[in-house]
Amino acid sequence: MTNEMIKIFDTTLRDGEQSPGASMNTDEKIRIATQLERLNVDIIEAGFAAASAGDFEAISLISQKIKNSTICSLARATDSDVKAAGEAVAKAALKRIHTFIATSSIHMEYKLKMTPDEVIKRAVRAVQYAKTFTNDVEFSCEDAGRSDMVFMKEIVDAVINAGATTINLPDTVGFRLPSEIGMMVKEMSQYIKERAIISVHNHNDLGLGVANSLESILNGARQIECTINGLGERAGNAALEEIVMAIKTRSDIFKGLDTRINTKEIYPTSRLIANITGIEPQPNKAIVGKNAFAHESGIHQDGMLKNKSTYEIIRPEDIGLNMEDTLVLGKHSGRAAFRDKLLKLGFEIDEDNLNSTFERFKELADKKKDIYDDDIRALVTSEMTHIEKSYELVAMQLMDSTGGVPSAAVTIRHNSIEITDAGIGGGTIDAVFKTIDRVTGYNGTLLDYKVTSVSKGKDALANVTVKVMFNDNEPAIIGHGLSLDTMLASARAYIGALNSYLSMEGKLSQRSSCHEV
Repeated sequence: MTNEMIKIFDTTLRDGEQSPGASMNTDEKIRIATQLERLNVDIIEAGFAAASAGDFEAISLISQKIKNSTICSLARATDSDVKAAGEAVAKAALKRIHTFIATSSIHMEYKLKMTPDEVIKRAVRAVQYAKTFTNDVEFSCEDAGRSDMVFMKEIVDAVINAGATTINLPDTVGFRLPSEIGMMVKEMSQYIKERAIISVHNHNDLGLGVANSLESILNGARQIECTINGLGERAGNAALEEIVMAIKTRSDIFKGLDTRINTKEIYPTSRLIANITGIEPQPNKAIVGKNAFAHESGIHQDGMLKNKSTYEIIRPEDIGLNMEDTLVLGKHSGRAAFRDKLLKLGFEIDEDNLNSTFERFKELADKKKDIYDDDIRALVTSEMTHIEKSYELVAMQLMDSTGGVPSAAVTIRHNSIEITDAGIGGGTIDAVFKTIDRVTGYNGTLLDYKVTSVSKGKDALANVTVKVMFNDNEPAIIGHGLSLDTMLASARAYIGALNSYLSMEGKLSQRSSCHEV
């Protein structure tokens, strides 16, 4: 008997990007969308087209590239938002508009300042207008978790009659317990019947996003909205990898149900998102955390040696994780072997990116004994973003004698001219960044600084992520740096943020704060 498929609606590029510090540029979004297609998600919510010119452009380009997943844009229940969404996804092979309006009394009274009748009229108008762009229209009752059931049934009737084919019931503030979400979904499922697909979008404020999503499936939901690594505003969203693997692992409970997800792409997708956003899953994160398959207890290790199923309910290879993923390539390996490895890791890059990444790989192979798949993923991700390098780090020297003042000397290339200067700071990193400011003439304010090891060992690559504000009136910019030397990686990250800022200057626009679902 054929299993009934649960649709996976991935909103990493929209809700996930709303995580503090998780902003992505257009090239990065296209790369992520391509990987999500490899993962085989049903719907990719590529952004909020009306939020900014950058969002609109990214959705449009993703729509032209992706062929096997539906491309969706979020839109508030206004003509301008719906029009922007419709135009952004116009060239998609499979397209959807996702429009929403709040339905809880607290939101209608204090945020919208609208009566229930006005909300219904606005919702119906939005769905009808969206139908002029595509037949696939999703409607969300924002804050459904705190909405009156009688009113929700009334507005759902109205939007289904107007043409909505998917009804989303989001627990926008992550307030409800699984039993409560289950009862809500069950009642709405019995009411809607076959007229539309019921979807849920559960936030994780109480740590119940995944549990609420699974309970929703058992009570009739047939679409789940989620993100890779559980990214999202505040405490994030239900994590795609946890939902999918729970359904797969507990097939005895989810009888006759499955997803189309290619689970062997879960780990590569998780690593790509972490490399691009700089937000690493916590070590003990289910499924994709660094410790998810680590066994330190002597009792556990003994059991694992005898039979892995004693302490592992999921095999690492099921999610695409090779526990012995050392790359059998070295400094004498050729481009052909390197390209073949990239293809196996899911990367399809042009000749220019191949050449630059290969050169970085050769440099790394000269200095590092063992090179892992995660090293290659990090190298490729750092090389594939097409941002004009207005400033490029040429050399750096640090001086921090015992009891002395931390200082740094840097040489930076700009317009084919190399400029060298030195400066001091409260610490080594501070000295490096202040010296870069002196050379470039741009003074950045460091808001966040993180360093993680890409793989394992004392010679692991350092991946540094910085969040820098160069103008008080514009959003902070994310920069990434990669090197065996943490200080060098830090300098590259800071200069990377500056280059991103300069490439975006004049094009940045503040995103609307009213697109929570």
